Amino acid sequence: MNCNNMKTLNVPYAENFGALAGFAVLKLEEVPWAAEFPYKPEVTLSAAHNAGSILLRFDVVEEDVRAVCLEGNGPVWEDSCVEFFVKSPDSPFYFNFETNCIGTGLAAKRTDRSNCTHFSPELMDRIVRRSSLPAEKAGGGEGKWNLELEIPFDVLDCGPRPESLMANFYKCGDRTARPHFVSWAPIDTPSPDFHRPEFFGKLNLEW
Repeated sequence: MNCNNMKTLNVPYAENFGALAGFAVLKLEEVPWAAEFPYKPEVTLSAAHNAGSILLRFDVVEEDVRAVCLEGNGPVWEDSCVEFFVKSPDSPFYFNFETNCIGTGLAAKRTDRSNCTHFSPELMDRIVRRSSLPAEKAGGGEGKWNLELEIPFDVLDCGPRPESLMANFYKCGDRTARPHFVSWAPIDTPSPDFHRPEFFGKLNLEW
C-alpha cells in the first residue's frame, strides 16, 4: 500500500471502558472481496488505551449470528467473529487476536499465516474478553452484540509505552449463513486473506 494512502487512527488515552465517549470511533467499511462475498454487517469499533493495555470495543449488527466454537485457539473465525491484527512498526512478527461473539478467543504470534506460536492458556487468560452474549452455542437470526477486549502491551513485544502500532481490524464469519470478510484498512489480494501485514494501517497512541 502506498504510504500516502495508509489508513491512520489516533488512539486516545482512557482509563477504562467507562470513558467510552472519549474513545476514537470508526466503522469497518472495506469489503475487499465483494464480488464473491458482498455481505457487510454493521460494525463500529471504539478504541483507546490506558497505561498498560489497548482497549477495543466492537459493536456488531448482523443477519446471522453463529457461535459454535467454545475451545480457546479453536476455529473462531468460522463463527460471528471480530479480529485485531497488530505489530510494532519495525518488528518481523505480528499478533492476531480473533474472538467470536460469545467471547471464545484465539491469539498467536506470527511471521505469516503458516508460521505461528499460539498463546498458552496462561497468556490467553491475560487477554480480557467481555461479550454481551452468554458463553454458549447459538445460531440463526439477526442479532446485535458487542465485545470488549483489553490487550496488555507487554504481550505485544512493543514496549511499555508505544508511540505507534501497525494494525487492522476485521469482521468475518466463514461458516455463517452469509459468509463475509470486512476490514478497516483495504486489502489488495485476489482471495480472502487477513494475514497480510503489508496492508495494515497505523495507530498513533496519544499519551
